Amino acid sequence: MIGVISDTHGLVRPEVLEILKGVDLIIHAGDIGGVEVLNALEAIAPVKAVRGNNDRDSWADHIPHDQVIEYGSCLFYVLHELEHLDLDPAAAEFSAVIYGHSHRPLAENKNNVLYLNPGSAGPRRFSLSISIARLHFEKSRLTPELIDLSVS
Repeated sequence: MIGVISDTHGLVRPEVLEILKGVDLIIHAGDIGGVEVLNALEAIAPVKAVRGNNDRDSWADHIPHDQVIEYGSCLFYVLHELEHLDLDPAAAEFSAVIYGHSHRPLAENKNNVLYLNPGSAGPRRFSLSISIARLHFEKSRLTPELIDLSVS
C-alpha cells in the first residue's frame, strides 16, 4: 500500500501519521513546506516527493519538479500542478498520474490511467476538506482510497 499526500504547507497532522502507518511508500505531490515534513513522513516509510510552487527555499533545491516512480508493476508520474503535464500518460504506459495543488481530492480514470489528487493535508483553505489518499494493490489493480480528515 502507498500513502499519497500533498499540500502539507509545513503541517504534519498526528492523524495523518497514524493513517499512514504500515504503508510501504509515501508519495508527496508538492507544497511540502519544509524538511521537517519530509523527516516526519520518512519516520514511517520511504518518501518520494516533488516540489510544489511554494517550495522555493534552499531546503527544496534537490527536490525534482516531477518524477517517475516504479512500484511493483506500476509506473506513476508525479507532479504538483496537473496543468504542467506535458506528456500522454496512456501512451507512456503510466498506471497513474499523482498531483496536488488544487487542494481538492479527486480519483478518476481516463484512458486506463488513474488520476489521483489526495487533496490537502495542510492548513485548511477556504471550506475545502482536509484529506490524504492510500493506493491499494490487488492482483496488479490499483484501488484509490480518499480519506477525508475533516469528518474525524
